[in-house]
Amino acid sequence: MKLSATLLTLACLWQPLIHAEPVVAMKITSPDFSEGEMIPARFTCDGANVSPRLDIAGVPAGARSLVLIVDDPDAPAGTWNHWLLWNIDPATKKIAGGSVPTGAIQGRSDFGQERYIGPSPPSGTHRYFFRLLALDAKLDLPAGAGRAALDTALRGHVLMKAELLGRYRRSP
Repeated sequence: MKLSATLLTLACLWQPLIHAEPVVAMKITSPDFSEGEMIPARFTCDGANVSPRLDIAGVPAGARSLVLIVDDPDAPAGTWNHWLLWNIDPATKKIAGGSVPTGAIQGRSDFGQERYIGPSPPSGTHRYFFRLLALDAKLDLPAGAGRAALDTALRGHVLMKAELLGRYRRSP
């Protein structure tokens, strides 16, 4: 009798969790290239060097801002940052190609500039990660801050992450 009462109590406690809404993962995609595919030259140093369009879905309800980091972990000197962007409005569904969302702040890339700098691998095929982070706060970082300062400011504030991988190899 005690065991069945305990099971009934547990079932009642778990009931809200069983019928809870499914968790939708945050996603970042692009109509300009698919996950793991080659990034068109237009979005690289060999082309117009403009950022591709990025589509955002599934941002968690508690997000207060978004961060976008574009980096190349295959660079000879270690991970190379191509674009740092923070305080993106969490209601943003699309970042138009070649643009920065209103109110977003750009950091200093490893090229020393506050803007998108496209893929430019010295040799071979490199991977480029477009990493999107949903935060529970807006960041108090000035424009032009670098990756180390951004990483420090992110600590304890990341609610969810998503990434889009593109590849690029320069033509001989």
